[in-house]
Amino acid sequence: MASAVLSMESKCPLCLEIHEDPVSLRCGHNFCRVCIDRVLDSQEGSAGYSCPECREKYKERPGLLRNVALRNVEEYFLSSQPDQEEVGVHCTYCVDSPVPAVMSCLHCDASLCDKHLRFHSRAPQHILCAPTTSPENRKCSIHKKILEYYGTEEAACVNVSYTLPGEHQGHQVETLQEATEKKKQNLRNHLQKIMSETEKRVQSLEKRKRQAQEKADGEIERVTVLFRDLRRRLEELEKKVLSDIMRRVQCYNDVIRHLEIKKVELSGKMHHIEELCNTTDPLTALQESDTGDLCDTKDRHDKQFHDGGDLDLAGISHTLHVGLSDIMSGVTGGIYIKPADILLDVRTAGNGLHISDDRKTVCESDVWQNHSGTLERFQYIPQVLSSQRFSSGRHYWEVDVGGSDRWIVGMCYPSIARRGGRSLIGDNNRSWSLCRMSNQYSVIHDSKVIRLPDEIPTDRLRIYLDCEVGWISFYALCDQIRHLHTFTATFTEPLHAVLCVWGGCIKISGANQGR
Repeated sequence: MASAVLSMESKCPLCLEIHEDPVSLRCGHNFCRVCIDRVLDSQEGSAGYSCPECREKYKERPGLLRNVALRNVEEYFLSSQPDQEEVGVHCTYCVDSPVPAVMSCLHCDASLCDKHLRFHSRAPQHILCAPTTSPENRKCSIHKKILEYYGTEEAACVNVSYTLPGEHQGHQVETLQEATEKKKQNLRNHLQKIMSETEKRVQSLEKRKRQAQEKADGEIERVTVLFRDLRRRLEELEKKVLSDIMRRVQCYNDVIRHLEIKKVELSGKMHHIEELCNTTDPLTALQESDTGDLCDTKDRHDKQFHDGGDLDLAGISHTLHVGLSDIMSGVTGGIYIKPADILLDVRTAGNGLHISDDRKTVCESDVWQNHSGTLERFQYIPQVLSSQRFSSGRHYWEVDVGGSDRWIVGMCYPSIARRGGRSLIGDNNRSWSLCRMSNQYSVIHDSKVIRLPDEIPTDRLRIYLDCEVGWISFYALCDQIRHLHTFTATFTEPLHAVLCVWGGCIKISGANQGR
């Protein structure tokens, strides 16, 4: 009994748990520091403060005194108690010291240890169950009777009086065992369905992973070969340019060697001339061959050099330029994404649109254009196709949508309807689109809308087409290119770029922008 009293006195009146860091008010009541701080915080700005236990008033926020004695007593009490997790439910009748219960009686609202269970009533109304701390959960909240049946209409457990005449008459009930088995079976079926769906998703993802891996392997090989060839050609160009530079330097060495030889020859001739100059016989000097060529100090090799003897930098730059241009021409053939130079086809433009002279910009016009009513033209839909169509290869094109708040961009077959509600891009199985409506971004195909979760942080978009694989992908050209969505399809017709706009303008970007 003393243990039970101590247990009650050691609980904070606010959280009903053993005090954690106990503190006292001047009135003597004890609380957890966190609990009383929370109460005092809630009283700030009111007429004053008060103790939540005895309501004693304080004009100013009361100081909290740490109750060391209570903390020590509680620590001793907790250390002397058995592990609650191991003991579980205690016997109701063992008041001197807690003893684990082995059964609970729903009729008595009591839990029993082995000793008290032997003396417990064996009457039918005394229903025993596994030890529980909340036997009230096994009773009807209205009739306070033990729950024996399950009301299927209310989806709730009921007692036997549920089937008696009165307020519950006519309600269908099942035994708890029957209802439990049904619920277990429903849970098994639901779990089996989830497992089956999960397994299908895993198999689908595994299949897509294998397909992606196969494509990745091919692309890795393609890129590896491309860069291997690029490195080889760059190394060849480097060797050629360095060789030209070194050959130019070698020319200096050749000329210097030639001049050294000429210098030796001149030295011999100078010695001979000195001898002629020292002779006293005039006939000897006059009969000597003409030496005018000695005054020619220039050489044919001088024509190979510029003033000052500099290298031919212009020639080296030319070699580099030509070599790099040749390399890039070869590399461009190996690059599989080709920028498309999109031009808009005025013949397909709806009468509510104005197409710029360069056929790159489309704007909604306030003036009805009254274009001729050809079969190619969209009727009542403000959209236009590109002149170009793509049936093979890989391509991309870019569009700036910053001039409008409501637009659609994408790709479509030339057989798309030109009139009626199903002619809008995305609202049929012949087109794939990215659109913005009411500040919401979506991708649409065959009237199936997939909302994109985030705001697109740029006005520049890229549409990528892979005719071989069957991909139409949309990208936002931010600081880092962000993938928005990819449609996968088996294309049965060539594809056109298509633009649709309500208010303002959108513009096809240059083919070389954003690369």
